[in-house]
Amino acid sequence: MIVRRAARREGASEPAVGAPAASLDAGAQDGRVAGQGGTLQAGRARGLEAPHRRAASGSRALEKATVRAYRAAAWLLSRLPPAPAWSVIGWFTRASYLLWPTKRRWVDANFWHVLGHPSSNGPVRRLALRAYGHYARYLVELMRLPSLSADARGTLVEPEGIADLEDIWRASDGLILVAGHVGNNEACAAGVASRGWPISAVADDSSFPEMFDLLRRQRGEWGVTLIPWRNLRAVYAVLRRKEMLALLIDWGYRSDGIPVRMFDAWTTLPAGPASLAAKTGATILPVTIRRLAEGRFRATLDVPIRVASNAPADLQRATQAMADALQRSIAAAPDQWYSFKPMWPATAEEAVALEARAARMLAEPA
Repeated sequence: MIVRRAARREGASEPAVGAPAASLDAGAQDGRVAGQGGTLQAGRARGLEAPHRRAASGSRALEKATVRAYRAAAWLLSRLPPAPAWSVIGWFTRASYLLWPTKRRWVDANFWHVLGHPSSNGPVRRLALRAYGHYARYLVELMRLPSLSADARGTLVEPEGIADLEDIWRASDGLILVAGHVGNNEACAAGVASRGWPISAVADDSSFPEMFDLLRRQRGEWGVTLIPWRNLRAVYAVLRRKEMLALLIDWGYRSDGIPVRMFDAWTTLPAGPASLAAKTGATILPVTIRRLAEGRFRATLDVPIRVASNAPADLQRATQAMADALQRSIAAAPDQWYSFKPMWPATAEEAVALEARAARMLAEPA
């Protein structure tokens, strides 16, 4: 079922209408809008950098081994009952949490914010272990998707209310779907594409190009187009054709992103969705995908957002609206959130600087 939220949010300056994905990040201190690896200045994009991209691409041998392992695991999981596979892979994902100190600190800090700063670490650890269990289910679901029939993929998302998504898309000048790592975005994208609706997603093709090609071919068979993150022309072409573009926005904290408050603390989100919407006139639609007990998914459509301009105040308001939607998405099912990178700054000084930058963005004239 796709559930519409009834409230409307004031966006950049008018009543608001606005998964593996890249983004643009914004900075306002010098009047520029910083992009992924460059800037957006005077409405022109100068470079794009996927925020989750590794500093250096993997070796050819490692890439080939990764692709072979993925193919073998997908073949095996397509022939095994899903429940035992969830359990076995869950042992490994939980073990990785317990045995990887750096990743564990990041995850614990994220869930500490989500849980409202509990005084003891027990609730945080229990939630983190549940999240890694759901992550195991996601991995199994992802690897089993290619083996499902088109009809089976079409039933992954509850059909009730799907007309709401279609109505918003057809009334828009392009639709930017923004989501967090909650539930299973690939299953939802496959379900949407099964209805014949055009949907694309931006993904990193630089670290493991051969893996990217494999995933692009698989998703192409489902009707989902993967766009390499450096291909800005293809990104804009999707929106010019008034199609759907999916972007994940919780890839981790970056100091040059747009400052927002989330779970009562300052952090940043990428500026890509707001910047793209301002430039193209597209509508931003926050979406939450939640896993249900029987293995299907429910999509919840949040308040759509429209962005009037690339003015810093408009970008900040629109991105804050996305942060509010992401917070609602995570709070409703925190154990289904699997963003395993630090989402908040490490120091109080950074948070103070973000608050000041947000105030300057809102005060800057259009």
